[in-house]
Amino acid sequence: MTSAKLDPFYPVVDRLDWVRRMLGAGAKLIQLRIKDRPAEELRGEIRDALALARKAGADLVINDFWEIAIDEGAKFLHLGQEDLDGADLKAIKAAGLKLGVSTHTHEELDRALSIDPHHIALGPVWPTILKKMPFAPQGVERVTEWKRLIDDRPLVAIGGLTPERARLCLDAGADVVAVVNDVLGAVDPEARAREWIAVTRETA
Repeated sequence: MTSAKLDPFYPVVDRLDWVRRMLGAGAKLIQLRIKDRPAEELRGEIRDALALARKAGADLVINDFWEIAIDEGAKFLHLGQEDLDGADLKAIKAAGLKLGVSTHTHEELDRALSIDPHHIALGPVWPTILKKMPFAPQGVERVTEWKRLIDDRPLVAIGGLTPERARLCLDAGADVVAVVNDVLGAVDPEARAREWIAVTRETA
C-alpha cells in the first residue's frame, strides 16, 4: 500500500477556535476531537472547521464521528479501537475516507492492519496527563518496531511529546508526531506550535 505523505506536525484539538489558531500558526495537519457536544452543534463545528482547513490548504482529521465526516465531505477520519466496534467500515471505505487507527498492543495493531487503514497511531510513547491510560508507555524502540510492521503506511507517534521527544520519534521511524498539552497548554500556543513546526519539518 502506498500512502500520501502527511505533514509531521499534528496538533489534536477539541474545538473550532483551536483549529483556527493552529492554522494561523502554520499547521497543515490537525485532528478535531470533540467530546460531549450536542449533535447539531457538533456538526456545525465540524463543517466550519473543514471549511477553514480547505481554505488554508490543510488536512483536517475528524475523530470518531464517521457519519458526519462522510456527510460533510471530510477526507480524513481517525478511530480508536472502541470506535471501530460501531463504525460502518464499508461505508467509510466507500466514501474514500483516509482512515487512521489508534494502536497500543500487537493485537490492536493486527486488528487495525486487517482493515487496511491509511495510517496507524502508536501511543503513548511517553507518559501522558491527557487521560488515564491502561497501557504503559511504549518507548521509542516500539516506534521503530511499529514502523517496520506497518509497511509504508504513515506512522503517528503520540503521548507525552515535546519538540525534542518528537524529533526522537521521527528519527526512530515515525512519520508524524501528534501533540495536545505541550502546545495547547503553553503560555503562547501559537509560538509553541511554530517551535514544533521548525523542529519537525527541518528534515521532512
